[in-house]
Amino acid sequence: MSKNIFITGTGTDVGKTYVTGLILKTLKEGGMNPAYFKAAMSGNQRAADHTLIPGDALHVKEISGISQPLGEMCPYVYEHAVSPHLASRLEGNPVKMDRVLEAFHTLCRKYDTVTVEGSGGILCPICYDEEDIRLPHLISALDLSCLLVADAGLGTINDVGLTAFYMKAHGIPLKGIIFNRFQPGNLMHEDNLKMCQELTGVKVIACVKEGGSSLSITSDQLEAFYE
Repeated sequence: MSKNIFITGTGTDVGKTYVTGLILKTLKEGGMNPAYFKAAMSGNQRAADHTLIPGDALHVKEISGISQPLGEMCPYVYEHAVSPHLASRLEGNPVKMDRVLEAFHTLCRKYDTVTVEGSGGILCPICYDEEDIRLPHLISALDLSCLLVADAGLGTINDVGLTAFYMKAHGIPLKGIIFNRFQPGNLMHEDNLKMCQELTGVKVIACVKEGGSSLSITSDQLEAFYE
């Protein structure tokens, strides 16, 4: 069985998918056979045959170089660029937890690690019709610990603090923070890193420069966060 982790973010557009791609790239370069998984993916384009292309999954596959088929990566793919709960309401096919769990556990039997990427921030609703599935429900059902991706710039102290405090209050294990778009030597970025660690008690385990192609962490160090 695989070792796994959940990647969440402080919000939309902090670079969660980009960083997740680098995480899988790091694991692959370290000799692992890693897999990617995302329960629900919205805002996707259609191919020439009108099928939906899971854009985040494709992006991760291209960045990481993993051989995992796209069809394994996401059981629910939607076209509308809105929260998954609303996309599924507009398009039908609402998320079912049992289908998500079945797809996830299938990957766990095939790969060394499974990296699960969340949708949006920690409160993102995945389904809010037949079932009430929010991101914390999904993390709990998958029985995973988390890494938190945050933008290194202005406002991140508040964003990281609120997310980390919510996760702690709801019993969601947070193992580390990854700063994206980090500029070494930038006074604000360096101070943001220090303050986020001090206020949350959670370490920043890696930083990614703007447009960076690697994590500032080895594959062995990264793998140690997987359970």
